Amino acid sequence: MARIRINTKRKGNRNELKSKKLLEKAGYRGVKSGGSLGEFDLVMLSPGSLRLIQVKSNRRPPPAEREAIAEFPLKTGESVKVSKEIWVWKDYAREPLIEIVK
Repeated sequence: MARIRINTKRKGNRNELKSKKLLEKAGYRGVKSGGSLGEFDLVMLSPGSLRLIQVKSNRRPPPAEREAIAEFPLKTGESVKVSKEIWVWKDYAREPLIEIVK
């Protein structure tokens, strides 16, 4: 029996766009990082809030990537809440599993 090959880049892009649309419905605006060679795939803003998000499909990022996200320097302001997040989309899920990285 032949295995069906999944284009993982396309799947990741689809989950990033799904995440972006979900946040836009909640009033956020932002950008999706093309190629995603940095720590975060999405940078989303709303009045008083900045969310830096790494999007994954079906599994959490490996330890080295989690460490890079955790060590990413942030300076929080008095009027802006800043968060670093990992969103994991399981196959066929309607919502991601969201982890706030300290």
